Amino acid sequence: MTVFAAGAVCWRVVDGKVKVLVIHRTAHRDVSLPKGKVDPGETLPQTAVREVAEETGLAVTLGVPLGMTNYTMPNGREKVVHYWAAEVTDAAVLASSFLPNGEVAALEWLPIRKALGALTYERDAEIVERFRMLVDEGVTRTFAVIALRHAKAVPPYQFDGPDASRHLTERGRGEAKSIVHSLASFGPSRIVSSTAKRCRQTVEPLSKALHLDVKTTDAISQDAFESGDDGIREVVGKRIRKRITTVLCSHGPVLPEIVREVALATGTAQRVSASRAGDLPVAGFSVLHLSVDRPGSGIIAIETHVPQ
Repeated sequence: MTVFAAGAVCWRVVDGKVKVLVIHRTAHRDVSLPKGKVDPGETLPQTAVREVAEETGLAVTLGVPLGMTNYTMPNGREKVVHYWAAEVTDAAVLASSFLPNGEVAALEWLPIRKALGALTYERDAEIVERFRMLVDEGVTRTFAVIALRHAKAVPPYQFDGPDASRHLTERGRGEAKSIVHSLASFGPSRIVSSTAKRCRQTVEPLSKALHLDVKTTDAISQDAFESGDDGIREVVGKRIRKRITTVLCSHGPVLPEIVREVALATGTAQRVSASRAGDLPVAGFSVLHLSVDRPGSGIIAIETHVPQ
């Protein structure tokens, strides 16, 4: 059976130079990137954030996905490790409680070239090389627009009342809770929701967990979309201008248009991955990563997550 794991290329700017974090592992006597196995019930983004915190004492949120590595462990099982870039703030460094222990002997911040030479495994170096491509392109610092579809709601044929008043089912309420940790892994600082009850209920657990107010608007509601009176372009444009990670919770028919407007606003060439990013199951979400410094450079990466 395949073992799944997740980790991150933690990075920060020191004296104008990008440095990445490598860990010197005690028992393995090697130099690697922080990572670890998925715990039962966890999602990969959640695992990456937790493992970085456990191995380094650093609280991070995830940026651009950097792909994955796979290899065969000594016991013959295949291991697949997913990685993200994760910028480490000065506050996170100061708050770190790391002490050498039985798992990690030391942390070391290195320029990218030196990190590539220090890493024990070629597979880790390949991940850092992918990160270096972002640095070379000038799109290292990113934020995200997270397009979220509401969780499972009572079907229209079982509901007597306005469509916008349909509420979540018991399954839907469970889905809304289950996606909180995954969404939080990307560090949203703004939540915008359709005024429909099913959307507001979907983001309520996230709002409580992150202590964030929810901005509700008819502009991304299904009713406004179907009547041709929506304000999707204005909402998306504002979120991109703000350059902070935002969750936009809306409806199945509306989400492809939200993704399309993100692509148009950032000069992204039409591509299959962008068009598919809006085709989401209930409680599914797509993370559209954009450059803070060059927001017109297009969507840097897209990843989609569905509830477990």
